Amino acid sequence: MTTIDEIAEYMRSHMGALNERMGIELVEVTADRVVATMPVEGNTQPYGLLHGGASVVLAETLGSVAAAIHAGPDRFAVGTDINATHHRSATSGVVTGVATPLHRGRTMASFEIVVSDDAGRRVCTSRITCALLERDPGRK
Repeated sequence: MTTIDEIAEYMRSHMGALNERMGIELVEVTADRVVATMPVEGNTQPYGLLHGGASVVLAETLGSVAAAIHAGPDRFAVGTDINATHHRSATSGVVTGVATPLHRGRTMASFEIVVSDDAGRRVCTSRITCALLERDPGRK
């Protein structure tokens, strides 16, 4: 994988069981912005509100994809830190997460992820930092 499009296609086809179960869909993948959606239904806590952990899963997915794009073919990204501030609840519809870079270095990258409801109101702000590790050329 050497191009953004190749990495994006790989990520779309290898989202993993958790992302599939939560209904997360990548809708835009560029070097400067990664966007995904997630339904509120099925991702709620007992009071019918979007579960805060669901927002964090969406954020981690977006930040990890963004870090993988930045890492390129010779490195891979692993999360080292994530935090989230929950601003308001969502009870229906779809939330959209947008990841944008805060820092993109050779060995570390950090991204801000804003999760918004259908009305464009901020539901959650998250920040993730990923280490960018060298791939072992001997492993496939």
